[in-house]
Amino acid sequence: MSDILQSFYATRVKRVLDIAGSVLLLVLTSPILALCAAAIAADDGRPVFFSHSRVGRDGRLFKVHKFRTMTVGTESAFQGYPPAAAITRVGRVLRRLSLDEFPQLMNILRGEMSFVGPRPTLPSQVERYTAQQRGRLSVRPGLTGLAQIRYRDSAPWSRRITTDLEYVNAVAFKLDLWIAIRTVPAVLSGEGQMGGTQTEIDDLGGDTARSDRASD
Repeated sequence: MSDILQSFYATRVKRVLDIAGSVLLLVLTSPILALCAAAIAADDGRPVFFSHSRVGRDGRLFKVHKFRTMTVGTESAFQGYPPAAAITRVGRVLRRLSLDEFPQLMNILRGEMSFVGPRPTLPSQVERYTAQQRGRLSVRPGLTGLAQIRYRDSAPWSRRITTDLEYVNAVAFKLDLWIAIRTVPAVLSGEGQMGGTQTEIDDLGGDTARSDRASD
């Protein structure tokens, strides 16, 4: 019976909660979104948003949206590993509080993401996945997830992917609620942001690739 309820939640209820939650939060946080956009424009000009191709459920590509936290052109100039100076003054604040992720509420509303799930990954990483690692693509990517509350960005991708697979095999309402609640203190603590060396962060259990947070 528990397996049936778990499957019903994962295939039906979770999406309903995503739609209702994203609509509610878009309305409630609209003043914050407007303030963030205005602060970015005043500090470093336009555009205020950053969009990047990521791999979603079942390997489908989509554009993930964030508030821009780095100077214009940094993505192409440094190929995902910008110097600290490339992050703007406002960008540091947005990253510290994870406010740069708020535009992804639109990704959730469109069905490209969920509130809870593995973080959306780069196509270059997916090309290197093992058959087992591709299992993390069987669910919608999330705004937060089990790997985020455990490690944020301080663990190599091989460890984060193992944690994502742990989540995929145990999707349930109680787990999603627990992750959502734990996300708040994880964000406020500021721990685990862009930690480790490039080699440590990029490790997929073999050669190297770029971390998704570094390419925001």
